[in-house]
Amino acid sequence: MWEKFKKVIGHRIVPVVAIQEVENATPLAEALIAGGLPCAEITFRTAAAEAVIESMAGRGDMLVGAGTVLKIEQVKMAIDAGACFIVAPGFNPTVVEYCIKHAIPVTPGVATPTDIEKAIGFGLDIVKFFPAEAFGGLKTLQAISAPYTMMKFIPTGGINAGNVAEYLRHPKVAAVGGSWMVSSSLISGGQFETITRLTKEAVALAEKS
Repeated sequence: MWEKFKKVIGHRIVPVVAIQEVENATPLAEALIAGGLPCAEITFRTAAAEAVIESMAGRGDMLVGAGTVLKIEQVKMAIDAGACFIVAPGFNPTVVEYCIKHAIPVTPGVATPTDIEKAIGFGLDIVKFFPAEAFGGLKTLQAISAPYTMMKFIPTGGINAGNVAEYLRHPKVAAVGGSWMVSSSLISGGQFETITRLTKEAVALAEKS
């Protein structure tokens, strides 16, 4: 799973998806692939998450993870459904410890130096900076990350087409998580051509960064 996770990070942008309808999983996957991002973080913010992960991961051409993971039961559900990485909004030691014990890639959310030191204590070298923009964006990230030369970050929350390039140019940023190209309204509205277009634009911004 770690090799798959490295491939996800290599795309530099991870689409963060909250999807309500399982039937939209296939056209969403096809739209992302056509746009050049064959990966997604499916958040456990909807009842459809487990089935969507299973549908998209089962294709074989998508790298799929689970987000908004709050408890071990959700980790188990996600992995059984085919997820290859776990993302949490905060630093839950129980979830992190379980993932590490079972060799499951996990990126818990951090927002303070204390959170970062907890992650280091568990042997992690990449974490999610969340909610990035609400906590001061790059200015805050630069300040809190300075003492931790071994740590890389995946800023998520408020990332969009207007600021993604700036984030990706920061040396401590491994990748970003964003939902602007896969908003729930676009998915529910069946606007998959728009998703493909926005994804292509995001990939182009990443390539220039």
